[in-house]
Amino acid sequence: MVATRITVNGKEAPISPAAPHTTALDFLRERGLTGTKEGCAEGECGACSILVARPGVNKPTDWVAVNACLIPVAALDDQEIITSEGLATAGEPGKPPTLHPVQEEMAVRGGSQCGYCTPGFICSMAAEYYRPTRCAHADSDDSTDAEHGPNGFDLHALSGNLCRCTGYRPIRDAAFAVGAPTEEDPLAQRREQSPPAPAATEYIQDSSVFLRKSTLAETLELLRERPDAVVVAGSTDWGVEVNIRSRRADCVVAIDRLSELRELRVESDHIEIGAALTLTEIERRLDGDVPLLAELFPQFASRLIRNSATLGGNLGTGSPIGDSPPVLLALEASVVLADADGEREVPLADYFTGYRQSVRRPGELIRSVRIPLPLSQVVAFHKIAKRRFDDISSVAVAFALDIEHGVVHKARIGLGGVAATPIRSLATEAALEGKPWSAETVEAAARALRGEGTPMNDHRASALYRSAMLGQSLLKLYAQTTEAVSS
Repeated sequence: MVATRITVNGKEAPISPAAPHTTALDFLRERGLTGTKEGCAEGECGACSILVARPGVNKPTDWVAVNACLIPVAALDDQEIITSEGLATAGEPGKPPTLHPVQEEMAVRGGSQCGYCTPGFICSMAAEYYRPTRCAHADSDDSTDAEHGPNGFDLHALSGNLCRCTGYRPIRDAAFAVGAPTEEDPLAQRREQSPPAPAATEYIQDSSVFLRKSTLAETLELLRERPDAVVVAGSTDWGVEVNIRSRRADCVVAIDRLSELRELRVESDHIEIGAALTLTEIERRLDGDVPLLAELFPQFASRLIRNSATLGGNLGTGSPIGDSPPVLLALEASVVLADADGEREVPLADYFTGYRQSVRRPGELIRSVRIPLPLSQVVAFHKIAKRRFDDISSVAVAFALDIEHGVVHKARIGLGGVAATPIRSLATEAALEGKPWSAETVEAAARALRGEGTPMNDHRASALYRSAMLGQSLLKLYAQTTEAVSS
């Protein structure tokens, strides 16, 4: 067995004897690093937040905040993490450590009361503190934008962290008060060096095994031999199954660091997005070049989740309420499926076959997502949920329209939450195409949209509400775009 280890706060620690399903959270707490807390055990509260050194977008390394409660510690083999305890700088013998600037601001501004959530907030804040593109705006007035500070701090970095004591205002004050890292800051300096290289992992304990191969070809051969293996990338779905439903697997195969699944290419006729790129990486690399995806990302769970979650994982689960499928359906995307015998491309509209079922065969992986070019110019993503952020959709609707000289030449509409699978709104598309973009056309199409799918009653919404929201979403799009299209 290959030795497995993890670098925690600058010191190497063996992963053994932890079981392969052991989360990074439990691993750290068992070693006395109890600043990392368990709150929800499903990636919703952020009390377990830690920093991981990952390949950077603007620098060789980014410090990325992730939920330690979801990630198997074996998935961090040969990687480097920082906990809230590791942010402070050790003082001289007999003297207390020097607080990190984020810790200092949280302390002096009253950002901690009971303190349970504080270490998680601090790690998420530290990730934003070290974001290379964060910069102060001298002429900025933060009173005009409650979610962005004059120091460039994006408060959405904390969207996955919950607190029930402070009312958030002191935490916001602390976030907007931090300055820039100094040149002597060791974690800032660390960004200039490459992150740990991907390491092949074979970790076996008590007849369970966690595996990471070096190449895609090796992984596909493994999956041919072990079609029963659980495949994980960010573990944002599997981690919940392990924690909440006590699921265990004899064999888990990690694909998150396979270079073949982490490419993003813009070709003349399509954009190719690797299935193992995290949503944050896609968002920052595309930088708004796909406007419909740019609308999706801020509404997809939280920054903590997006730092781990992947498009491949969101499609692979086959959930009818995943947020990315409606958007990708509207974009007419396809998925590239790979197994040991080769590859095939499947339109996403033909991919889902039933509730959490797809055409993907045993041993097949989603290698990438392809989005055809050119893109439609009139786009929108409407997510109806009980919370503004970090929530599961009751209904999700994505629009991509080509409107020229006041006429709808092409309409593509993706729906989530109204059927056993994500679906295209074919009847509504037909009701729009070739028609003038007018109130009469939209009202007729909205009636058709209300009848799409087979919405159900559940604890999130009633079937009647879901149908009503479908029609309302098209009316909202018309109201938002009429002026822009006419001009």
